Amino acid sequence: MNDSLTSHLAALRPQLLRFARLQLRSDSAAEDAVQEALLAALTNASGFAGEASLKTWVFSILRNKIVDEVRRRVRSPELQMSDDSEGSDFDELFDAGGHWAELPSKWGDPAATLEQKRFWTVFEVCIDNVPEKPARVFMMREFLGLETEEICKELTISTSNCWVLLHRARTHLRLCLTERWFGQDKLQGA
Repeated sequence: MNDSLTSHLAALRPQLLRFARLQLRSDSAAEDAVQEALLAALTNASGFAGEASLKTWVFSILRNKIVDEVRRRVRSPELQMSDDSEGSDFDELFDAGGHWAELPSKWGDPAATLEQKRFWTVFEVCIDNVPEKPARVFMMREFLGLETEEICKELTISTSNCWVLLHRARTHLRLCLTERWFGQDKLQGA
């Protein structure tokens, strides 16, 4: 077993656990998914071609483990409680007609910005500051690629609640990224 690979995987473990806990809402399920992903990475290390970063490769393995677990839960649901008291009110950002009270600042060239590693560091800081339930719905939709119906079944929420939570998460991210990345006073240390 390659000691370098083992140490790289050990360094990734806290990030993997944070991501899995957010999605699975269970320390034990998150721990199981991370352990399975790390074991799969170690077992299939010879198949890692290096076309993506090690972190991207391991996260994609974990993503598949989480999707499998979420789909298993949808097929055999357990009693889950829904908390609809999540999130802040963003009404002050919009006028009476539902339009932005103040237009968002120009973001420059998003395609070029997305290529920068630092952007993802700032993005992680921003997603960590989104309230838990909207962040979870956003990650399920955008990172795990789950359909709205699957998200609603997993979280026992309505479709309209799902869209509200997605809107809240996206609004939080927009505000944070505008301030920390795309704004005039871009933070140097994230």
